[in-house]
Amino acid sequence: MNNKLIKLTKFLLDFMFFAGILTTITVPFSFKIYSAYNQYFERFYIPLCVLFSLSGCFAVLIIGQLRKIFKTLSIDDCFIIENVISLRKMGTYSICIALITCARLILYITPAVLIVIIVFTIAGLFSKVLSLVFQKAVNYKLENDLTI
Repeated sequence: MNNKLIKLTKFLLDFMFFAGILTTITVPFSFKIYSAYNQYFERFYIPLCVLFSLSGCFAVLIIGQLRKIFKTLSIDDCFIIENVISLRKMGTYSICIALITCARLILYITPAVLIVIIVFTIAGLFSKVLSLVFQKAVNYKLENDLTI
């Protein structure tokens, strides 16, 4: 069961990483096509391309950090300083997505925009707090390694 779960999770992370890169690169083209159906996207084409592309870049960076953390989990060595750094970065990237999405409020307000802001703010704060927990675990691990 665990082996299947690990393989599935790795596949999903890899898929999301590469699909995220592709999606982010194609934002200008996708929005150009979609603007034929939605006048809002036609009217705010450039600002929306910039905002969604920036958010996409930060989302890909988050998934990249998750992939790094996952590698340490698969080799059974997850309480390391690199994971603390990855969690801090993920928190920062999440807050950046929330702030970028706040900039979208200037253009339009929808429940989805507000939900994205809330979710990424919570995710950012959670990642920052989790990095502190991992930092403590790393410190305890290092102390125990020195004791032995």
